[in-house]
Amino acid sequence: MSFASEFKEFAMKGNVMDLAVGVIIGGAFGKIVDSAVNDLIMPIIGRIVGNVDFSNMFVKLADAPAGTPETLDALRKAGVPVFAYGSFLTILINFVILAFVIFMMIKQMNRLKRDVPPAPVEAPVTPEDVVLLREIRDSLKR
Repeated sequence: MSFASEFKEFAMKGNVMDLAVGVIIGGAFGKIVDSAVNDLIMPIIGRIVGNVDFSNMFVKLADAPAGTPETLDALRKAGVPVFAYGSFLTILINFVILAFVIFMMIKQMNRLKRDVPPAPVEAPVTPEDVVLLREIRDSLKR
């Protein structure tokens, strides 16, 4: 079997295609959760905590060049090392929400699998030659 045909057989298996669809949908879903955390949840948490902007919570680990604004983006562009714990908190909350949603989806899928009764298994059809041999055997026993 050539490499190309072997790869084609592998790529066309159902599991690989399911995985590809899952990765694409997961990436899109990750962006939705990202936006929900950054644009909806973190501003509300910041407001509750006391008008805190989590995106600009950091500690400079070195002096910034003169004239550099004291924002996280400006300091990073200037090459100043920063300990950006606000970004970490945002990503951590993002992860927790994403993990919770995936957990709920898997839990629902498992519940649906349990609710579906298994399909009745039909007895396999006995080949005709075996049936004939059984009839001969039974007739010889008499």
